[in-house]
Amino acid sequence: MSGGPAAGPVIVDSGGANISSLRFALGRIGCNAPLTADPGLITSASHVFLPGVGAADDAMRRLEERGLADLVRGLTQPVLGICLGMQLLFEYSAEDGGRACLGLVPGRVEKIPAAPDRPVPHMGWNLTSLAADSPLFAGLPGAAHFYYVHGYAAPVGPDTVAVADYGGEFTAAVSHGNFHGAQFHPERSGPAGARVLQNFLAL
Repeated sequence: MSGGPAAGPVIVDSGGANISSLRFALGRIGCNAPLTADPGLITSASHVFLPGVGAADDAMRRLEERGLADLVRGLTQPVLGICLGMQLLFEYSAEDGGRACLGLVPGRVEKIPAAPDRPVPHMGWNLTSLAADSPLFAGLPGAAHFYYVHGYAAPVGPDTVAVADYGGEFTAAVSHGNFHGAQFHPERSGPAGARVLQNFLAL
């Protein structure tokens, strides 16, 4: 069933994503977002979270098998991709030999180059520069620390609204129309991350 009045926020069940920490973080700010793969619930939701862990190819295959890839492409309400979920918003990921993604944000996701003092995946807290005019970061200073776990990243581009540096600058957050993404994990990033989640839910 689809259509009808908008329900509350939902989390897209793309399969294999560990969403317990996200649901716990949302609960702390008074948001109960069910995990669902139901097209009707997703299309009628007020806000949509697209989490992701693992590899881009596996995640895209799960979305396609569940009939959710085209559904997500057609959403008009605010959508927030988190970590791999953000990477899936782009046109292409170089992971595992290359994979076409959702194509909602222009650009390609590339592997982070490793170095002796800079292991990959990049794991831990990183100072992140925030665009002052982005509603995702309302009430936050110009830079804040967020928690990251990723081996691939998108370059800085026209839709970038936050930048971090790990052997080179990369897109920490992106906004393109109603589609937004955070490479960091707001649900693991303390008060600053909670504010990002609250700001998204206020869009």
